Formats: sequence, C-alpha cells, structure tokens
Amino acid sequence: MPMLLECLSHTPLHGYYDPAPEIVAEVERVHAAARARVDEFDPELVVVFAPDHYNGFFYDVMPPFCIGASASAVGDYKSLAGPLDVPADTALELAEAVLASDVDVALSYRMQVDHGCAQALEILTGGLDRYPVVPVFINSVATPMASCRRSRLLGDALGRALARSNKRVLVIGSGGISHEPPVPELAGASEEVAERLIAGRNPSAESRAARQARTIAAARAFTAGDSRLHPLNPEWDRAFLKLLEDGDLTALDGLTNNAITRDGGKSAHEIRTWVAAFGALNASGPYRASLDYYRPIPEWIAGFGAMHARPLTDHV
Repeated sequence: MPMLLECLSHTPLHGYYDPAPEIVAEVERVHAAARARVDEFDPELVVVFAPDHYNGFFYDVMPPFCIGASASAVGDYKSLAGPLDVPADTALELAEAVLASDVDVALSYRMQVDHGCAQALEILTGGLDRYPVVPVFINSVATPMASCRRSRLLGDALGRALARSNKRVLVIGSGGISHEPPVPELAGASEEVAERLIAGRNPSAESRAARQARTIAAARAFTAGDSRLHPLNPEWDRAFLKLLEDGDLTALDGLTNNAITRDGGKSAHEIRTWVAAFGALNASGPYRASLDYYRPIPEWIAGFGAMHARPLTDHV
C-alpha cells in the first residue's frame, strides 16, 4: 500500500500577526513543496490527525481520541469552513479496527474541526473536500490526556487497517511542537469561562472575534518579551523531530504529560498528532523521513516545523 506522510505545524496567527516577510516566504515555500508532493501522490484517502482548541470538543464529553464519520470545519481565524468529504463506511471500519486492537476511540457523526485540521487540509490539498478524508481528533489541550504511547498505538492500529485497504493513503499530522498560546484551563476558571469550556460549541461572532483578539494581543506581547507564556524550546523541538526522523518512536512512550508541559509548554501536547501519524506509517515497516523545515517563530507563538516520510518499500 503506497503511503505518504506529511506532518506540519499550524498557526491561527498567519495573516493576523506575521514574522518578517522572508520568514513567511520560507514557510510558504515549504508548504508549496508539500502540496506538490501530495498532488503527485494523488491520494485515494486522507487520514488527518488533528487537535482541537475548544471549538469542536468540550468537557461535556471529552474523549482522548475520536474518529469522524461526518465532519465540518468551523472556519475560525479565517480558515476554511464547511463540510469535509468523509466516507462514513470507511471511518466506521477504521474505528472498528482500532477498537479491535484494544485502543479505545470514540466515533462522531457530527464532528466539528477547527483551524488545527482545516489549515492542514487547505495547505496540502487546496480544500476541505478535494479528497475523501477521515479526521481523527486527538485531545491535546484538555486534561487529563492519553499518553504519547497511546497515541502511537492509535496510529499503529489505524496504519495496519489502512495497509489492508490497498489504497494510496495520505497521512497528515497537524500540530505544534513547543508552544503555549493563551488557551484557558478548567482548573481555576471563572464560572463564565468554565461554561465555555464545558459547552461552548457554536459561539457568537462577537465571542469568536474577542477570543481571536486576545490571541493576537498575546502574540504581540510574547514577541516583545512581555509575556508569562512558556518560551519556545528549539532544543526540545529538534530532539523530538530527530526521534521521528530516526524511526525511534518507542523512545517517546515514556514522555510524560508533566514533562511535555515543563519542557515544551501546555500546547506542546499536540506532538501527539505527529506521533500518531508516524505510528500509522511505521505500521507498514521502516520508513525514510525528511525534516523539511524548523524555525522558532515567536510571532506565531510556535516552534514551527514540517516533515514528510514514505515507507522504505516505496523507494525500492
């Protein structure tokens, strides 16, 4: 089964508060090269591992993992909005395969995804519905969270099921590395904020605009060095990326949630999307990976990276 993996950071701040034009151009060149690979590969199915930022999943029910059998994008931060082309039968088959592998996963016929998923689809495919796509949510902000090991096993289970499909599959991991944008937490939250974290789906335009304004203001303060947000950690980022590049995925099994928060920041838990994507690829055997880009970008409050990989059998 031919497979192409593309992992990339996302940012809601592109176009709102950007670094120097030459850095934006760097990132856009990397994205263009990834899009060209996808165009050439011409996938028959896309599986995208993505987080959520309290836009589609809330504490009324917060699963560690969820597969979408039907999904739409909310369009936050000017990301694409509208339905994804989800083949429900395929999504259900994948969910059953994961459960049969002793990894617990939820199923949604009304999944909402935000920029964490939609940006990757737009960058890599040009839209939300160019190819059949199965979105896989990985909780990366709302404690408690499943471990990196469980994320790897989720990817492994999906990868083994995808290998039996005999389709060209594009696997996407969309998530940040070290970063800590101003995402609220339930512990210690005011009654108003707590209610938004528990049942905040479909906010008003005014509420969404206010949230976006707070994020932009936080990015300005972070870039100016006037912020309590966790600093970016390029050394930690590069060590993580090297393990993926070397195929040493089980070395990440012992990475605890406390250690991720301590070293990478509270939103660095999005590395689970990369771990799951590489777990899916690795299920078919050894792979060859390329680190296409890495740069800490304070304006986007992100250690910003991109990688792609293919099974070694594809190179024979």
